[in-house]
Parts: sequence; C-alpha cells; structure tokens
Amino acid sequence: MKSFAAKVAEGVKGIDGKPSVGPVYRNLLSEKGFPPIDSEITTAWDIFSKSVEKFPDNNMLGWRRIVDEKVGPYMWKTYKEVYEEVLQIGSALRAAGAEPGSRVGIYGVNCPQWIIAMEACAAHTLICVPLYDTLGSGAVDYIVEHAEIDFVFVQDTKIKGLLEPDCKCAKRLKAIVSFTNVSDELSHKASEIGVKTYSWIDFLHMGREKPEDTNPPKAFNICTIMYTSGTSGDPKGVVLTHQAVATFVVGMDLYMDQFEDKMTHDDVYLSFLPLAHILDRMNEEYFFRKGASVGYYHGNLNVLRDDIQELKPTYLAGVPRVFERIHEGIQKALQELNPRRRFIFNALYKHKLAWLNRGYSHSKASPMADFIAFRKIRDKLGGRIRLLVSGGAPLSPEIEEFLRVTCCCFVVQGYGLTETLGGTALGFPDEMCMLGTVGIPAVYNEIRLEEVSEMGYDPLGENPAGEICIRGQCMFSGYYKNPELTEEVMKDGWFHTGDIGEILPNGVLKIIDRKKNLIKLSQGEYVALEHLENIFGQNSVVQDIWVYGDSFKSMLVAVVVPNPETVNRWAKDLGFTKPFVELCSFPELKEHIISELKSTAEKNKLRKFEYIKAVAVETKPFDVERDLVTATLKNRRNNLLKYYQVQIDEMYRKLASKKI
Repeated sequence: MKSFAAKVAEGVKGIDGKPSVGPVYRNLLSEKGFPPIDSEITTAWDIFSKSVEKFPDNNMLGWRRIVDEKVGPYMWKTYKEVYEEVLQIGSALRAAGAEPGSRVGIYGVNCPQWIIAMEACAAHTLICVPLYDTLGSGAVDYIVEHAEIDFVFVQDTKIKGLLEPDCKCAKRLKAIVSFTNVSDELSHKASEIGVKTYSWIDFLHMGREKPEDTNPPKAFNICTIMYTSGTSGDPKGVVLTHQAVATFVVGMDLYMDQFEDKMTHDDVYLSFLPLAHILDRMNEEYFFRKGASVGYYHGNLNVLRDDIQELKPTYLAGVPRVFERIHEGIQKALQELNPRRRFIFNALYKHKLAWLNRGYSHSKASPMADFIAFRKIRDKLGGRIRLLVSGGAPLSPEIEEFLRVTCCCFVVQGYGLTETLGGTALGFPDEMCMLGTVGIPAVYNEIRLEEVSEMGYDPLGENPAGEICIRGQCMFSGYYKNPELTEEVMKDGWFHTGDIGEILPNGVLKIIDRKKNLIKLSQGEYVALEHLENIFGQNSVVQDIWVYGDSFKSMLVAVVVPNPETVNRWAKDLGFTKPFVELCSFPELKEHIISELKSTAEKNKLRKFEYIKAVAVETKPFDVERDLVTATLKNRRNNLLKYYQVQIDEMYRKLASKKI
C-alpha cells in the first residue's frame, strides 16, 4: 500500500490516568525534519512586497462596480497600484497617530480596500484585527474593546451600526475610515463623541500629504489577532505572528510544487468566504505569493454564479454547503433531462469513475465523457476551473466523488483551524483513496491522535482514532488576554483541536466526529450532535438540520429545513398541489421526514438512541442574519435553542404524552 505520510514517532500507552497517544505523523517532505525557511519570506509584508518587485504589472485585486443597481465587469488594480495605495494608507495611519503595535480593525465585506488596509498594517508593524462582517454589534463591541482597537476601516453601510448608542466601543476609537464615503450626518455624529471620520479618498490624500517611511515587522511580531466566531460564548482572539503566516505560505509553496500541474501567476481566485476567516485569508496570502489575481464577489451570495461567469476563476474554495448547493443544482438539471440523455449521463459517469479508480488522472480518465457531458458543468463554473478545495467541515464522500467526476478539475478536501493557520492537512489531487478524507499533514506541522475514553476512541486500537492534536511551526501564539484557555488547549506543546480523527493505514487523516457538543442523555449514553447532523444532512430531504438533545431527556429531536425540490417531488407523487410553505405545515411531511431520517440512521448503523424521534419543520434556511449560524455556516447551538425553544418544548411534550 502506498503511504502518503511519514510516521516519525511511535504511540505511547496511557498510564496513571493519562490518555494514550498515537504515532506522530508528518508530511513526506518533512520526514527528516522541517525544511529550512526561505530567508527572504519571514513576514506577511515580505510575501506582498516581494511579489510587487517580481510582478508589478500583474492584476492583483479585482472588483465589480455597481452603477444604478447594475453590476459591471471586473475592474483591476495591479500589484504596483495596490502597493502605492498601501504606502499612502499606511502613511495616513501614522499621521492619525498609529504607532507600531497599535490595533487596527477592518470591518466589512471582502473588497480591495480590505486587503490594502491589511497590507498597510503590515508595512508599519500595526496589528490587523478583522471583524466579521456578519457579526452583530454586540460581538463587534466586544472585540473592539477586548483588542483595544484604536482605528477601524469600515464598509460604509456598517458605520451607522458602529455609532448606535448600544455599540459603546465607538467612544474608544480615534478614527473611522470608510471603504468609500461618509455621510455628513454620520461624520457629525462621530465628531460628537470625539471620533474623526475619513472617506477613503480623504485618507489617501492625507497619506500623500504626510508620507512616512515603512516600518516593516520582524518575524516574531504579531501580524493579526483573528477572533473566531465560535458557536457559543464570546469570540476568542487567536494571536498569529508574521512568522507563522510566512511559514504557512512557504510550506504551501513546497507542497504544491511537487505536483505536475502547478499554481502560477496566471491563476485567478474568486474570494467570497469572509476575509475575516482564516481559510480565505490564507488562500489570498498564497495567491499574493504567486503574483496571481484575486477577484471579489460583489456581495450577494445568491447570485454568486454571475460572478463566476464573469471572473472565470481557476480556483474556488468553499465550505461544504457551497458545494452541496452546486451538487443540488446539477442534480436538478439532470432530473429535467429526458430519460435517454439521463441514461447516457449516468453511463458516462460510471465509465469515468471506473478509470479514476484505476489511478488515471481526472483529465485522462475519459476525455470523451468530459467532452460529451461534463464540459457543460465545467462551463457553469466559468470554464477555466482547475482546483476546488472544500474546508470548514467534512464534505460527504458522495458529493466529493460527484464533483471529482463531473467538474473536470482537481477536487480536494482540507482541514485546519484559525489556531493552525487553516491549512493543517490537505488532500492529494487525483488520489481516489483520499475520497472522504482531509489528506495529510502540512509541511511545517505534525499530527497525532489522543485517546477519548468517554467516546470509545483509542489511537492504539484496531481502528486508530482519537482527538486530533497538532504542533509545529504554523501555530498560533495563544489566545489574546486568555492564558487560562490557552493552557486548556495547549498541553505538552500539542494543540488539542476538539475534532475526532482517524488515521488510515496509508497515513491519511479522516474527520469522523467532534469532541465538543458531546452531550450525555438521561440514560447515560454520550451523543455527538455535530456528527449526527453531518450524517442526517446527507439525506436528500434535508437542506438544513439542527439536532438537539437534553441531558434530562432520553431522546433526540431536530429542527429540519427540508429541501424544496425534494419536497415538491414528494408532494407531486401524493397528489398535493400546495406551495412549499404550506406543504411544510402538513403532518404527512413531518412523518415522511422522520421516516427518511430513520432510514439514514439505519443505513449508517447508528445506535437506537441516536435516532431522531421528533422534528419541527422550518421553511427558511438557518442564516447569519438571524444569528443562527456562523459566517462559515456552522450551527450556533445556543442561539438555535433560544430561537426554537417553543418548538423544542412542544416536541418533548408530545413525546412524553405518547409514552403515557
């Protein structure tokens, strides 16, 4: 069997109450030790400034201008043009009073100004603190106070919220700089509490009038404090140094360089995941290292397809739900084909899959199938796509296989956390044995598993599994102002992720469970709620699902947002002709969903206490606007409970009455 990772230390059996730990694994490129760091790339500023020297005229940042509510074509700033603006914005920050070490917030959707502000911070050893565009004023208030932010760059539509009475953080700010303009009303409102406001143009002008030499950071300086949105409680400030950021990018360079099809300065990345999230931030850092181009979506995920067609990206990264929706769209189109064409599609699918499983690359497995059937799917992704990367949560093997066969490009999964710079593990292109896995350790990190006895996971057992622990050179320095929490997750130099993984015989990592959100039902059985949501979410009737369990109850219940397409087909078969919203109130649909979830549980060999005994049907997907999911679409369990408390109580009341 081909091995993809190097075992560099054996596991150790736990004694005296200590848990057992499994073998230590590294990337094959690091088997004899981590490669030397590139002496020219030791900070985030080096990544950008070196590319300005090498690729001054390459397109760097692209955006679409909206005029009279019409979205125009992509416009671009070159590396040289971005650099000139960075110098001016950096000079203006210094003129406004920013000193090395000052914290600078950035609050808004992805756009060129976001990156220019970020690079200006790096140019003067300022600490960039991203604020989630999708967080409410309460969290923004907390972060600004907690991080002691003095200056903030803000999307124009967010300025009003910052100046509301319930957002007390504004009083500590010295200046607010708009990505575009500031209205006279808001400027006056800010001046009343002693805060200066600037339009982007005004701030650029101030930088030109008062130029300051750059003051580049050292490797050990803090690059950013990135607050994780979390699924409960206050956000945690993850401290990342320049060295950690630079090491990640150098490691990704080494990793990608071993493949025949390499990333180049001609590649184009479509950015739509929040820049305040580690996955998008590090993707962009890597693209800047290559002198490649980053184009930003125009702010509406519902019409992302239009941005894809206009930009024609070569690289897309997303969370599983993004790819699930692509999959659903393709499946919908297939259902509309006549039976003959659908038969041909399925036959070509099986033909190409068979050759992929024999070891052929996606481009050589079946050029005929690509030309006849799958080229049209590639065209839906812009026609130039070369790589799809899924991260943030496990992508189901069925969907990953479908994308590998039909999208005519590399499809891989990755794994990481903000604390590990995002890219802790990444799959190999065209290796079908990695289907359903997140690949192998990054070049500058190593991985091992630790026993979780209460869940029955043993890294030294017949099927090695346990909590994923990470150490290496691409790691956070701790949680800002929270040494207790840092000590809780950092033990003997290993970061404990809370994720449960399995290391396959070929050294590949698979995510199988989650240690957090582990609850104990009244009969004493442990249940991993996120794990169950991933399993039940594979059923075609489910669009969104939140599984709830109570330690004083013996059964699980769930709130389900059904898939409209599936529901409409179900209704048509039964002769119902009502709209989707009305169908969701039918008791027959509720029973059908429970039946479907039971089938999924049986198929996946779940234990009886893991079955869903009652459901509440919701017509509207869980969304960020109601604060029911994080920016990366993970369920906010506490908020969901508050929102659906009435339905939860009613489900348990009915279940109890059935037992009497």
